[in-house]
Amino acid sequence: MAGGRLAQGLKGLADERVDHRFKALPPDAEGRTVGELAAERRNLFRDGFTTPVLALSAESVAHNLALMETYAARHGLAFAPHGKTCMAPQLFARQLDHGAWGITAAVPHQVRVYRHYGIQRIFLANELVDAAALRWLAGELDADPGFRFVCYVDSLRGIELMDTALREAGATRPVDVVVELGAGEGARTGVRTETEGLELADAIAGVDTLRLVGVAGYEGEVPDATPERVTAWLRRLVALAVEFDRAGRFADLDRIVLSAGGSAWFDAVAEVFAGTPELSAPPLKLLRSGAYVSHDDGHYREVTPFHRVPEEGALQPAFRLWAQVVSRPTPEQAFLNAGKRDAAYDLHLPQAQVVRSGRDGTLRPADGVTVTGLSDQHAWVRTERAGDLEVGDWVGLGLSHPCTSFDKWQLIPLVEQDGTVTDYIRTFF
Repeated sequence: MAGGRLAQGLKGLADERVDHRFKALPPDAEGRTVGELAAERRNLFRDGFTTPVLALSAESVAHNLALMETYAARHGLAFAPHGKTCMAPQLFARQLDHGAWGITAAVPHQVRVYRHYGIQRIFLANELVDAAALRWLAGELDADPGFRFVCYVDSLRGIELMDTALREAGATRPVDVVVELGAGEGARTGVRTETEGLELADAIAGVDTLRLVGVAGYEGEVPDATPERVTAWLRRLVALAVEFDRAGRFADLDRIVLSAGGSAWFDAVAEVFAGTPELSAPPLKLLRSGAYVSHDDGHYREVTPFHRVPEEGALQPAFRLWAQVVSRPTPEQAFLNAGKRDAAYDLHLPQAQVVRSGRDGTLRPADGVTVTGLSDQHAWVRTERAGDLEVGDWVGLGLSHPCTSFDKWQLIPLVEQDGTVTDYIRTFF
């Protein structure tokens, strides 16, 4: 179960008052605490929720959490899911309860949110060069001996900036760092060659504010990725760890960090990491996939490794955005009251999946109903038949890309299959 500080933070979320800040919640819930509203177990469709409303399937979230816990354990992987997907402490707590080693972050703000809620192990998948953030980090490390923090380095200048800020802050604990190996020419961050990586290892050895604990990278940025190219890059990553170890760069470590793993290629990560040669300390094979918690009906449904290894199981899409038909100007055209402010649209447009009748609440497949575009607060819909939709109907939309779905909603109803709302997931973007 969640630790004391995290549990206390979750109680604080339950004690927060519901008001106008939170989209779609019933107007008559104003002034109740989130916990009180959850205890009422209202129905999403009948008990005052306004459209558009984003719902998160309680059953699918539970399934996805359990599936990835089993997958990581089966393949001998530690797991630090990327928290930037949801930025939801309630989901962090459930991920930790399902065996996560810690939570991954991308920027200092996210680290501060995690620490506010008592996350004790944080992997920052970026180089940290902000002096103000480093001063704050030094204070956190000094104040809490149990706090474990690891971040990337990929430049000599970055090492210089980190060392300067930490020395000026009077840091008493070194910051653990991993050398980031870039995924290839034209990819994102990280050193492009092993020679550059060795130069960074030498520079880290020359300062006492940093401690080299491993290597890491992100295979999702391999150019023109194929299984063969991703596997080749992952083998380079493992070989760099072996080279560092043979050169004595990992002295006095309990575990050597070896980290990769987005949501599209974790099967390749598991396979290559399984072949890691013996090192001077046991490797901490740290997977960082984050989108699994909600999965989706678009991008990740198409790229998930579970397509390649169906015997391992299957993730379930957990998001459904409910919007209402507010205009039906022609037999071929309709407009919903959800748009770019409500739905992810950076990878794919929402998909109409189901229609709930505005007359009697019956459900039917959204056959012949297609979202063709989004305005700020409208979805443009094409219909094949005049009777496909009428004003007042609710349309359930599947979404693509969890990372840009969570960030549009501060409080998301967690909904059981029959429409019962059991909780509300608070996000911090």
